Parts: sequence; structure tokens; C-alpha cells
Amino acid sequence: MPRYTYIALDARGQETSGILEAESQNDAVAQLRQAGYFPKTIAEEGKGPKKKAAGGGGASLAKKDIKININIPFLERKTIKPKTLMIFTRQLATLIDAGLPLLRGLTVLSKQEPDPVLKKVITSIAESVQSGGTFSESLSSHPRIFNKLYVNMVKAGELGGVLETVLLRLAEFQEKAQKIKNKVVSAMFYPVIVLVIAIVIMAFLLVFIVPKFEAIFADMLGGKPLPALTQFVIGTSNLVKNNLLVLIGGIVALAFGFKFLAKTPKGGVLIDNFLLKAPVFGDLTRKSAISRFSRTLGTLVTSGVPILQALNITRDTAGNAMVADAISKVHDAVREGESIVQPLESSGVFPPMVISMIDVGEETGQLPDMLLKVAEVYDDEVDNAVSGLTSLLEPIMIVFLAVIVGTIVIALFLPLISIITGMQQ
Repeated sequence: MPRYTYIALDARGQETSGILEAESQNDAVAQLRQAGYFPKTIAEEGKGPKKKAAGGGGASLAKKDIKININIPFLERKTIKPKTLMIFTRQLATLIDAGLPLLRGLTVLSKQEPDPVLKKVITSIAESVQSGGTFSESLSSHPRIFNKLYVNMVKAGELGGVLETVLLRLAEFQEKAQKIKNKVVSAMFYPVIVLVIAIVIMAFLLVFIVPKFEAIFADMLGGKPLPALTQFVIGTSNLVKNNLLVLIGGIVALAFGFKFLAKTPKGGVLIDNFLLKAPVFGDLTRKSAISRFSRTLGTLVTSGVPILQALNITRDTAGNAMVADAISKVHDAVREGESIVQPLESSGVFPPMVISMIDVGEETGQLPDMLLKVAEVYDDEVDNAVSGLTSLLEPIMIVFLAVIVGTIVIALFLPLISIITGMQQ
């Protein structure tokens, strides 16, 4: 029977190694898991990676071992990707569900985590838990990684004794939220790329090509007036060529100004209101905002977070000022003992179908389940909106690009027709 060498983690998170006999590698993994170990590497004896002899390769090995590690505090990455956090959440839920204590689960994940930022954070959380702190309190000390939604759901799971269930819900929430975000970004990606290409082509033609034709026209037409369209294109070319740096600076200043305006309370409301009512993208923005609101509030309430606290968290993570304002009014109504339907209806953000479903859920005492159903419905709506928007924008952007390039080409060819006619005469 084949023999396999292994490296595994025990229940305390300590690394151990050894040799065992098994019929196959899968059988070896099963034996280790049955014994309570978490295998890291398994290889058949004699077929693992061979070590180099210390004689010939010593110098090169020494060079490979030399590492330069320079840490500059303000350049260090302090956040992680949503996918990395989602994987950590699901793995921790699986370990706890398998019967592993929280501290041991954190130790195991810390040892195998490839992301250095999350590895450092998990180690810090494990130390905090070991010293007597609660898991939710330890998470709240890292707000760049774990937001209010994450911390409060974990806190509710701790109080209810269902931490593994809450963590699984969190992982599913993160997966679906990231899926919706990716769809919205993909819908915006195509028109932005086409617009950038159109601007680059137009700038190239105006700065490099049109001036050469202008010199040719001046030599061959002998001062004769150019067509109006050609004069307009040449004038635009001179304006761009002579003020290229000013135009680039203006575009950069406009971008920073827009970003600054979005951070102000009134500016954020104006921009978000425009995004909800925009002719092409407004429908997609509205549906994604409703999906986010429904899924966040439904997940929080289902996990045991009190409704008023859940509304505050949902408002802070709404991502749209108009939706956040509507949630604030809902919070005030619920605090006064009123229904949540009237504030949502008066906001003008939520369509009648959503209002009706929430009203039914509130009357039947199944509001969390109804909110999650609304989120699922609007996930499909976002899918349909992205498909429709993409099919609509493709011909529009192609025509837009053709009009820009075609206008410049026609403007340059009109004088050439006059030159060719004069040469024939």
C-alpha cells in the first residue's frame, strides 16, 4: 500500500507532519479529517518536491533567501477585496458549524490566509478573543474591513447562539451584493470604453491630421474660402492644439470637482436624484438600489437585529442619498409605532409593487421573508435591465463614434473635391 507524507493542522491550529498508509491521496485526506486534522499538503512518499544539495546551489539559494521588506505606513494597504472577506466568512462559518471553537477556527484561518492584511487582522481578532473580548467587539476595532452591517449581524448571532448561521447568511449576502455590483459595472463599462476611444481618436485627428490638411489647403486653394464645415473643424483643431494642456487640466478639475460635490450633503442628494431619474441609466440605478435595500434589511432582521437598529444600518449602507432619506423617514415612523409603508410610498423611490409586497409582509408578520423575496425579484430585474441597456447602448455608441469620425473626414474631403475639380479644368 502507498505511503503518504503530510503536513496538517490539529484542532489547536498547531502544525504537525507525518507518514500514513492509504490506498489513494483522497483516502489519505479522509483519514486525516477523520482523525480531526486539517490537511495542508499531502504527497506520495518519494514523489514530493526534492531538496537541492547544499553543495552546488548554496550561493544561489542564499541569494533567493534575501528579501527586502520596506514598510511605509501611509502606503500600506489597509483594506481587502470583498471576495477575500466573503471567502473568510464562509470558511469560518464552516469551521464553527463543524464543531471547532471560535478561537481555534480563527487560528486555523490565520495560518492559511494568503492575504497579508486579512492575516494580520485575523491574528489581532484571535488575540482579542483569547483575552476575553467578544467576537463582535473585536471585529468593530477594524472598521476598514468589517462594516456596521457585518459587526451587528455577528453580534446578533452571538446573542442568539447561531453564529455559524449568521456567518453563512453574511457570506451569501456578500456574494449576491457583489454579483449585482459587477452587473452594474459591466453595464457602465462598455459605453465608457467607447467614449474614451472616441475622444482619443478625435484628439488624434484634430491635433495631428487636421493641421497637415490645413497647410495643404492653404497652398493649393490660394486663399479661396473653405466650406463652413471645414472651417469649423479647422477652428476646433486650432483650439484643441493651442490649449491642449488647459483642456486636460479642465477635465481633471471637473472630475475632482464632481467628486468633491458628491461628498457634500446637498451635492450628494442632487447627484443621486439625477442618477435615479437619468433617461438611460436611471432605471438600472433604481432597481439596484431597491435590491440592496431589501436584501440588507431582510438579512439583518432575519438574523435577529432589532428593526430600528437594522434600519439605521441599512440607511448607512444604502449607497444612495434619496433611498437613505426614505429609510430615515421609515425609522422615525417605526419608532412612533406606525407602519413602514407610508414613508416608503411618499418617498417616490419605491414602485407600487414593492410597496404592496412589503405591506403584505408587515400585515402577515413575515416582513423579513418578504424583503428577501423582493430582493430576489429585483436581482432578476437588474439582470434584465443590464441586458436591455447593453443592447440599447451598443448601436448608440457605434453611431456616436461614426458621426464624430465621419464629420471630420467629410470636412477634410470637401476642399479636396474643389481642388480636384480645379485641376481638371
